[in-house]
Amino acid sequence: MIITPRTRGFICTTAHPEGCAKQVQEQIDYIQQQPKLNGPKRVLVIGASTGYGLSARITAAFGAGAATIGVFRPSSARDKRTASAGWYNSAAFERRAAEAGLTSVSITGDAFADETKDRVMDTIANEFGQVDLVVYSVASSRRTDPDSGKTYNSVLKPIGAPFTGKAVNFHNGEVTDEVTTEPAEGDDIDQTIAVMGGADWQRWIDRLRQANLLADGAMTIAYSYIGSELTRAIYREGTIGKAKEDLEATAQRLTRKLSALGGKAFVVVSKALVTQSAAAVPVFPLYIAALYKVMKEKGIHENTIQQSYRLFADKLYHEGGTPVDEAGRIRIDDWELRPDVQQEVARIWDQVTTNNVYELTDLKEYRREFFQLFGFETDGIDYRKDTNPDVSLLNAR
Repeated sequence: MIITPRTRGFICTTAHPEGCAKQVQEQIDYIQQQPKLNGPKRVLVIGASTGYGLSARITAAFGAGAATIGVFRPSSARDKRTASAGWYNSAAFERRAAEAGLTSVSITGDAFADETKDRVMDTIANEFGQVDLVVYSVASSRRTDPDSGKTYNSVLKPIGAPFTGKAVNFHNGEVTDEVTTEPAEGDDIDQTIAVMGGADWQRWIDRLRQANLLADGAMTIAYSYIGSELTRAIYREGTIGKAKEDLEATAQRLTRKLSALGGKAFVVVSKALVTQSAAAVPVFPLYIAALYKVMKEKGIHENTIQQSYRLFADKLYHEGGTPVDEAGRIRIDDWELRPDVQQEVARIWDQVTTNNVYELTDLKEYRREFFQLFGFETDGIDYRKDTNPDVSLLNAR
């Protein structure tokens, strides 16, 4: 079939297998061009199919020669629907890993479910023995608690008062000066913490530790974001920010538990990047488009795989130890939050309109990267040709 992008707001409902495979190969190529890492050897990545989870898996495997287990939702092609981009990404990773002689296993299932955890632990025990790094990179709007059976839903809302700010339709470049998001109400905060806080991360690590599946010195990381003053009210000071505070508190608890193994847990604060989740947050597409423009002009822009390599090389596995901030967090958002960068972004923000958005920001690249999340607009792919949407995983469990 000929696969074209079908969008609904900030969601693309199709994905292109060849485009996804090409982008995975580009990430692998980047890692192979860097100095080898003295890093982990057996890695579990929970949420391994896209974004930071995928790039961490690629970095560990092709940068440090690590054996990897990737966990992600099953979403293969069926009827006339394509598989998800995450499925195609993982299938491409498996093929490249096999060609390179690297051990890799993919386990599909709901990361929140104990049944999935059981299968992962059986695989580690039978095929890996133990793991020395656990990457937690789960992005979901809904979670069912295995103990209570209750389903929680997260929301992206400010707290205490409505938030009004600029926004852009990244499909057509229309800038709106006043887009308002109503504040959280009822149990919105608690629901968001239950989904996007640290509860499931802790459940994973507790079960792995109790089953003696964590190696001496094992580390675990989860991802967070802080952002600038322009996004603070809707993000860090909003419902999602409360969830991230819970995630950071969880890292401290896990470090205490892992201390007997000489291990540690870290929250990694990353840079703003084009993701499907970011597209759903008011102000973020316009902020990211302005940020990209500024950071590229200053020569300090990084994409996901570049951030991941710097995380492994300069932070997690740095010879002098892992540098952290006053709250114990690893910061790879340091270049984004440089004062000179934020001052220039703020200047653009004050001036940007529909008439000058393509001149003042990198909105064209934002839109291109959004579609690249799903395998489209990738150089070297002929999207006019038929392609087979039915792609299998080599080492699925």
